Amino acid sequence: MRQRRTWKQRRRLADPIEEHVAFNDTETKIALSGHPLHAMMVAFPIALAFSTFGADAMYWLTADEFWPRVALWATGAAFGLGVLAGITGTIELLMVPGIRIRAASWTHFILAVMLLSLLGLNWGFRLPDPQDVVLPWGILLSALTAAMTGITGWHGGKLVFDYQIGTKSDGAGG
Repeated sequence: MRQRRTWKQRRRLADPIEEHVAFNDTETKIALSGHPLHAMMVAFPIALAFSTFGADAMYWLTADEFWPRVALWATGAAFGLGVLAGITGTIELLMVPGIRIRAASWTHFILAVMLLSLLGLNWGFRLPDPQDVVLPWGILLSALTAAMTGITGWHGGKLVFDYQIGTKSDGAGG
């Protein structure tokens, strides 16, 4: 005789991603003394991207020629360090099956590439004349970059804290 499934049992569908053998293999492959390198490297580009917007805002308020130079250096450093952090993140994405299998990881990757494009554009835009480009387009581009940095960083944090991506499991269960 066939058993009847309850409504709750019928409602829950099997997720082929969660059932994949590599789903729980999310431990980092690029680490320094057990600490994920990508997670350590992203702090600098994030801080520098927000600093660029802050420097543009300070120039808008004070008209001091110092602030456009700060913004130029901050966005250039954010771009360069972001590329390095992006390389480590891409290697993790491609090397670790439990990271590669998740759609959320690929979403973060696409957001990060878009952010690096904005940082590169912002830096290239400022190179010829840092002071002349701040108002209005430089500060608008910096605001867009800061917003994109927040979205990308939030999504990356969600991968670590909600999905335990890049973390080492101690097997204790929890």
